Amino acid sequence: MHKWIMFVLFTAASLLGVYMLTFGLPAKPVDEAAGLPEGVSLMKVVASNDFTFDQDTYTVKVGDKVKLKLENKSGIHGVHIDELQVELDNDHPETDLEFTEPGEYRIYCSIPCGQGHTTMEAKLIVEAA
Repeated sequence: MHKWIMFVLFTAASLLGVYMLTFGLPAKPVDEAAGLPEGVSLMKVVASNDFTFDQDTYTVKVGDKVKLKLENKSGIHGVHIDELQVELDNDHPETDLEFTEPGEYRIYCSIPCGQGHTTMEAKLIVEAA
């Protein structure tokens, strides 16, 4: 009797293992910056439903060339930087920027996303070279 139980458990575990190997394993992480042209860096802004971006402050230097990319971790959000004419959303999640002037810019969520929407903001600081 115990042999049959062990056989059934072993078979079920083997089938589960085969299934996980073929369908259930998560995809390997992709280095998004690897495909960028030389001299261009990736700046990813990750937005989530706790009404925050992944960083309070993003910093670059004058002369930097950046691909700015929005990633919605949870919910639907947008990114606006008025002074730089940046408008990112799910339809247009990335843009290329080259920083020519030092300054401090307000990044804010442009899509009403809930009660904390009005406080969902961060800073972009462009430092002198």
